[in-house]
Amino acid sequence: MKLRPLQDRVLVRRVEPEAKTAGGIFIPDTAQEKPMEGEVVAVGPGARNADGKLHPLEVKTGDRVLFGKWSGTEVKLDGEDLMIMKESDIMGVVDHAAANKKAA
Repeated sequence: MKLRPLQDRVLVRRVEPEAKTAGGIFIPDTAQEKPMEGEVVAVGPGARNADGKLHPLEVKTGDRVLFGKWSGTEVKLDGEDLMIMKESDIMGVVDHAAANKKAA
């Protein structure tokens, strides 16, 4: 099954958090919170303004994004747990390449 989000909605797959802290301590699954980071699976065409002009979304398929703890609606497609949310629920796009350069 394939889902195409409408308007300014985005389909996101949660990314599993690290099971180990920076100090090397392993966190059991029962103590971990749901991740607030995900990968964009599909995006809608965008929202229309009052004049009917289409404003495309800033995020695209494949982007890693951060979203709020209570954002979106959980859906299950083909046995996979996904989330659908408005683009405004996304707080930012994670740029792992820039973070890796900074750490080096």
